[in-house]
Formats: sequence, C-alpha cells, structure tokens
Amino acid sequence: MAVERFTRDHEWIRAEGGIGTVGITDYAQEQLGDIVFVDLPPVGRKATQRELICSVDSVKTAADVYAPVTGEVVEVNGELASTPALVNEDAEGRGWFFRIRIADAGELDALMDRAGYEAFVKPES
Repeated sequence: MAVERFTRDHEWIRAEGGIGTVGITDYAQEQLGDIVFVDLPPVGRKATQRELICSVDSVKTAADVYAPVTGEVVEVNGELASTPALVNEDAEGRGWFFRIRIADAGELDALMDRAGYEAFVKPES
C-alpha cells in the first residue's frame, strides 16, 4: 500500500515498494500560476532530505523543489519537457516530477499526512 506524505515546502511523495514518486502539491501549482518549464534532475542524481533537487518556472516566478527524502533519482517524467502544463492540470497525478529510490523510509515519518498538510496551508480565519 502506498504511503502519501507532504513537506512544508509543498512537495508530495507517494512511496510504495521503496520507490517514491515526487511532485509539487496542487496548492503550490495554484500559487505559481501557469507552469512554463520544469528543470528535472538527472537520473542517477543522489540527494539528501531537504536538499535542492530541481526547479519550476511559471509565468509569475521560479520555485525551488527539495527532495522530500534521501535517495537516488531512478526516473523522471519526460512528458513535462514538452507539456509542463501537466503540473497545472494534475499536479498530484500525471504532473509528477521524478521517482526516487528511498534510502531511509523512516524519513517519511517526519513529513505530514494529507490532513496535516491541508491544515498547514489552510488560511487563518
């Protein structure tokens, strides 16, 4: 069964079988506006948790993307090269960025579940 977690930097990870699929949250893509380019990490790139791993450019700004866990990139979403708008259309689905082989599954425990993330981004009333 997949484990879904979120970071305070608005990345999501869906982990299953030691591999995590990573992207930015729907909330993040809404804040960025129209995505025009995703600078994906190369396959084989190793990163530690919270290390800058790639970036996203939108019509409004650029944003850094951090590794939610320590590991090695094993696959990238090649569709984003020609269709970066997939991130706007389906940020937490078809708009995923990369897959990472998770070095320490215990790092997932430090991340928020969906309810925790939704509370984190909920505007103060």
